[in-house]
Amino acid sequence: MTKVLMVVTNHTEIDSEHKTGLWLEEFAVPYNIFKEKGYDIKVTSIQGGEVELDPNSIPEEDPKEWEDAQNQLKNTTKVTKEDANNFDVVFLPGGHGTMFDFPDSEVLQHILQEQAEANKIIGSVCHGPAGLVNVTYKDGTPLVKGKKVSAFTDSEEREMGLVEQMPFLLESKLRENGANFELADNWSVFSVRDGNLITGQNPQSSKSAANKIIEAIEGK
Repeated sequence: MTKVLMVVTNHTEIDSEHKTGLWLEEFAVPYNIFKEKGYDIKVTSIQGGEVELDPNSIPEEDPKEWEDAQNQLKNTTKVTKEDANNFDVVFLPGGHGTMFDFPDSEVLQHILQEQAEANKIIGSVCHGPAGLVNVTYKDGTPLVKGKKVSAFTDSEEREMGLVEQMPFLLESKLRENGANFELADNWSVFSVRDGNLITGQNPQSSKSAANKIIEAIEGK
């Protein structure tokens, strides 16, 4: 059975005026797609426990089809180095919270390094690629160097009015690390696959990225 590790953020505040967290669509849509395929899914977070959602990502009416996904967030397992090498796919949903707790997580860096060294699938969407910015291969080469990558763009961040509040700009940082950054118009559905690395630009790209992961799993 295909095993998927989903790692989500626990960070809940950008500043006193801006609450944040996990962006629900970026978790729930891929979760459902993986679940429908019958994959074995383990949902973890950086600190474990209940995962807060970005308030802006919560629909006025909860979609019934997202109920199971949301239930998975009530008491998540803390991600550990023991999770390395045990999964066919590691998937990182976004939300601005990831910009604060993903990049410096030694545990997440270790898991992603091992996943990359084994040429296993790594997927992420929107701000999820914040988890990739400090990951290297064991020889020190950045994971994203020379790879086609997408993520939440600098232009989209400017449109959100949160450039000054971010610890860095995700598109710019990925480019600095040598990524061949690809993008579409703001808020367009856009995802890219480079071998076993799959990344999506924004929340709207969650389904597209998840479907590319399935293609990679199925060897298409």
